[in-house]
Amino acid sequence: MPEQDIGTEGLAFAQKIFDDVGAMTKDPAAGYSRQGYSSLENQVHEYIRGIGRELGLEEKEDAAGNLYLTLPGLHRELPALFSGSHGDSVPQGGNFDGLAGVTAALTVIWWMKRTGYTPYRDFTLLVLRLEESAYFGKSYVGSCALTGRLKPDDLKLKHRTKPETLGDAIRSAGFDPEKLVTGTPLIDLKKIAGFIELHIEQGPTLDSHADKRVGVVTGIRGNLRHKVVRCIGETAHSGAVNREFRHDAVLATADLLMRMEKHWEHRLDREEDLVFTVGVLKTSDSAALTKVPGLTTFCIDMRSLSMGTLERFHEVLLSEAERVGKERGVKFEFDPVLRTESAKLDSRLVAHLANSAAAAGIPYIAMPSGAGHDSAILETAGVPAAMIFVANQKGSHNPNESMKIEDFMQGVKLLWKAVETYDA
Repeated sequence: MPEQDIGTEGLAFAQKIFDDVGAMTKDPAAGYSRQGYSSLENQVHEYIRGIGRELGLEEKEDAAGNLYLTLPGLHRELPALFSGSHGDSVPQGGNFDGLAGVTAALTVIWWMKRTGYTPYRDFTLLVLRLEESAYFGKSYVGSCALTGRLKPDDLKLKHRTKPETLGDAIRSAGFDPEKLVTGTPLIDLKKIAGFIELHIEQGPTLDSHADKRVGVVTGIRGNLRHKVVRCIGETAHSGAVNREFRHDAVLATADLLMRMEKHWEHRLDREEDLVFTVGVLKTSDSAALTKVPGLTTFCIDMRSLSMGTLERFHEVLLSEAERVGKERGVKFEFDPVLRTESAKLDSRLVAHLANSAAAAGIPYIAMPSGAGHDSAILETAGVPAAMIFVANQKGSHNPNESMKIEDFMQGVKLLWKAVETYDA
């Protein structure tokens, strides 16, 4: 009799979840939109809750609306092993960012029920609320609330397109926002033995490999960001003002950014971990074809596993901005820097994932995560956390996001092996 394999036998179960959630959250314009603390996110949670009831799982919801579905283990006095991710998405995003981790953990539970396997300790699916910052400018709301790290000022953040605050949205979804900002965790974090989050990579590294389609994440990059940087020059007539008299904000900005790219390349040559991005760059509303531009505004996003690398690179940015400003007769103004600490995932749990992959014959890459995840919030709150990446195509946070189901099932197989052997 052939050995049972979750990678093939669990495929239909997982695919149905992707199809069902995709159908209920399809955006008429493009992609999928499931805003955190919206009726659609509530609908997703209710759908997952329904599957949990079909599987006979224990069900719990905390004050933030995070959902816990538990398969009881043999030793219920022990801290439970958790897995899951978030159920929301960016506006007109893909169907797999977040949902893949929820589906993976649910598929592992389905497999344990199907094969009559009882885990050594409780195994809990955690479906977190509002991870994406796209709507209110605040990431990880569910996990921050869970760990007691959501702040009262966070509730005042305004929606990107309508007169609604984060607090309003939480209240409209059926929860009391004031209960989420007391500074106290919503559950006893010591009752979580560890948290394993499966996620699509959101980049091209795994998809560029023929055989290594799964990643074991070594850490999550921190970031230093400026939401608004202004280069202030002098608007002038494009035909009447010669080069030596110009204070061109566009060319000064381009000069600064090209210098920073050279510094970035130098650090990569030294094998430092670093990425540098200017995601928005624009001239003033009054800019025109016949004007020397006197103003640009742009943002800066720098990420690394090393906060020291980021701090040194930021110092270079400020010194180069001052140098370019003097040379070109412009001034750069930076808003306050936003800081997110890098997260070193739990070394024991990361090693366990690597050993589980090797034992199961699953080729993998040890790699950092460039994007932030709920795992980082839990890890910094003292919960041992680790992550599994699976290959995906066409990036993420866009309507074209794609994922081959066979790659996903490789990740599910690794998650199952890690759960099965956790207490071995």
